[in-house]
Amino acid sequence: MSRLSPTGRKALLTLHLVTSLSWLGADLVLLALGVAGLRGADAEVVYPAAGLLVTWLFAPLSVLVWLVGLASALLTPWGLLRWRWVLVKFAITTAMLGLVLLLLAPTVRRIAELGTDLTTRDRLDLIIPPTVSTTLLIVMTVLSTYKPWGRLRPAAPVARRPGDRARSRM
Repeated sequence: MSRLSPTGRKALLTLHLVTSLSWLGADLVLLALGVAGLRGADAEVVYPAAGLLVTWLFAPLSVLVWLVGLASALLTPWGLLRWRWVLVKFAITTAMLGLVLLLLAPTVRRIAELGTDLTTRDRLDLIIPPTVSTTLLIVMTVLSTYKPWGRLRPAAPVARRPGDRARSRM
């Protein structure tokens, strides 16, 4: 398994942060459009804008975040199967990616085509998913910050060379 140089890790981390924050921002814009539509904003403006956002920004960002997250897990010391918090984040991101591509994007495109013929249920389809998604993105941010739960498997023992002194665990 290839490892990155410190500069490469920083570049990948920067890309991970930028794409993840962009996904959160697009999510919040989608939520704002949904709230505006529910509160009576012009449906012929709000819902086509949401359709464009999902098609050209939200769905591609979801794929990019997943790919960058996978690269980060595989090319850095965190690994994909070493730490519980990394695996949980990857599982949540994978589930969110599937939901975005298979449910959210087609639903928002359908809503965009309906224009003014929307039921309250249709309008809520542009509020509930981004609310859940935003919440999950915040949960993943907390996981990245606090790194709870420890390792999935114990670390491999480090072989000592003759003459090495035992290190204190303080």
